[in-house]
Amino acid sequence: MKAVILAAGRGNRLDQKTKKIPKPMLTIGGYSILEHQINFLKKNGIREIIIVVGYLSYIIKNYFKDGRSFGVNITYFDLDKPLGTAGHLKLAKNKLTDDFIVLYGDIMLDMDIKRFIKFHKNKNSNCTLAIHPNDHPHDSDLLEIDDNHRIIAFHSKPHLKDKYLMNLNNACVYIMSPKILKYIKSEKEVELDFGKHIFPKIFKKEKLFGYNTPEYIKDMGTPERLKQVTKDYLNNKIQRLNSKNKRKAIFLDRDGTINYDTDNLSNIDDFKLLPKTAQAIKLINSSEYLLCVVTNQPVLARGLLNFKDLDKIHKKMDTLLGQQGAKIDKLYFCPHHPEKEFPGVPELRIKCNCRKPKPGMILKAAKELNIDLANSWIIGDSWRDIEAGRNAKINTILIKRNQQKFEKCQFRTKKADNLYSAVKLILK
Repeated sequence: MKAVILAAGRGNRLDQKTKKIPKPMLTIGGYSILEHQINFLKKNGIREIIIVVGYLSYIIKNYFKDGRSFGVNITYFDLDKPLGTAGHLKLAKNKLTDDFIVLYGDIMLDMDIKRFIKFHKNKNSNCTLAIHPNDHPHDSDLLEIDDNHRIIAFHSKPHLKDKYLMNLNNACVYIMSPKILKYIKSEKEVELDFGKHIFPKIFKKEKLFGYNTPEYIKDMGTPERLKQVTKDYLNNKIQRLNSKNKRKAIFLDRDGTINYDTDNLSNIDDFKLLPKTAQAIKLINSSEYLLCVVTNQPVLARGLLNFKDLDKIHKKMDTLLGQQGAKIDKLYFCPHHPEKEFPGVPELRIKCNCRKPKPGMILKAAKELNIDLANSWIIGDSWRDIEAGRNAKINTILIKRNQQKFEKCQFRTKKADNLYSAVKLILK
């Protein structure tokens, strides 16, 4: 499989740093961003690389030449003027006859490429986007996926006020079929961007999928992000977050832990974050723990809420947290309830392995995200959360909601007054 690196941009947001050097040649840990990317591709067996260059292109070409000294084969396409990410790629279309990988030239990453490719092939996808939640969804281009991970909507920034959106961001790493290139049809010399101009127009025609991964994929396009990426590289965080490595996780219950529990919450207006929830989640985000929500939602089985409206509530949760710089890595919910004698949705009135205190949601997350359960935690406000944690063999913290139940909890567990103090206890 070939790879295309889009490295033609200047990086105006980096100001003086890119006055005499193209953005992809800025260094992190003694190596340029572009060299990090080339080494990453080579490590994963990808040695045929096309680089689209533009601003100060001679610096890139003089350094890497044909790539032979770096153990790869490099072909260049040189731009006279910016054409946008899609326009840049169109130049190389005659060299792309099979599925290929696309990287933007300003990202640092470490991910399990083989797993990414396997996902792409299993879905028979025409284009697969690496996606993830981030801590600034309000100023990001967002998208939505269905239960099969197929992309069903794009939301370019700026977003409408008071509109709740899923926090899934285009990470700018793609596996693409050459079929997609036929949609780049600009007769004029204008800039065309995949995220803004191409993908939103074709996702209903072509099979576009989102590969949701918590692995490290981060752009360094601002001074602040460049500083953070440099710090993450120097302490080996980028490599540690590769999904080949087991990661610790903190699992959170939803109602009564993240938001006020109104008993069978079914009205979106009733969803409100508890105090210091976002601060607590930001602490988890700044650590190397994954954050997963695992929530029983029997309102679905009881017919009090449908899947579409539950999705809206979770979009509100994503939006409210994102406004404060916090994010959830993955959310799991159980729609079942075993009480068949009550009215509701018959096919959801079943005994299952996912409803807490069963550990199904935790075990599913562990399999999907390669989680180290022995060093993971669950925080919740109910005995069901604590027992689910015990059944999954993870550590547990019960937070106070009902004082009497809190004091009389029969299970051996750590206790905390609220989510924030529980997270501080774990990180301490």
